[in-house]
Amino acid sequence: MNRILQYALGVIFSICLMIVLLFTSVEAAVYWIPGYFQKEYAKYNVTEAVSMNMDDLLDVTDQMMSYLKGNRDNLHVPTTMGGVEREFFNAREIAHMEDVRGLFLGGISMRRGCLMIMALSLILMAMLKTKFKSTFPKAVCAGSGLFFLASAATALLISTDFNRYFIQFHEMFFKNDLWMLDPSTDMLINIVPEGFFSDTVFLIGTIFFISVLFVVTFCLFLVHKYGKNAD
Repeated sequence: MNRILQYALGVIFSICLMIVLLFTSVEAAVYWIPGYFQKEYAKYNVTEAVSMNMDDLLDVTDQMMSYLKGNRDNLHVPTTMGGVEREFFNAREIAHMEDVRGLFLGGISMRRGCLMIMALSLILMAMLKTKFKSTFPKAVCAGSGLFFLASAATALLISTDFNRYFIQFHEMFFKNDLWMLDPSTDMLINIVPEGFFSDTVFLIGTIFFISVLFVVTFCLFLVHKYGKNAD
């Protein structure tokens, strides 16, 4: 019975670990890679679309990303567009970004909760009188593998029609139509076009895949090292 419980705790630990890695991959893609936004803006000619120079556009982006992470209280961002000083975001965009910030901060809270569950799982597993060194890596491999296969299947499905599932994502997570922006009046949709989102989703998936591959490889190494009869 202790062995079964320890396997269960190991699987719970691994699923929480995958959630932590997924949210961290999102954060890494949009916060940790130097020059990412500048490269994407140049790729999609965003400065021309919004009549701004790159430095001003990157300043707006920095303030927007700071807001999403909870480090800024509002999105009142004055800038210069086409030689005219104005607020970059209008009321509809600000309202939508409030919803986006709620999702982002919710993800951060979920990651924090998963880390707490992981720590509790480790404590409980250590208290069980079983062969921890052999049981734990196997359980983590199993849980990580299942989560990764489900994620890979979802990614393949999304890749068949990104626009369709992009819309479904918004309909699922937003309870209003504020995300339906007009490029003639709303600058937000011009600085992050669909191509930007598809590139970013691919980058997040790549970072997540590499992270999971490292975890599974390390667990397989431990399984091989300690074997079935390890203490």
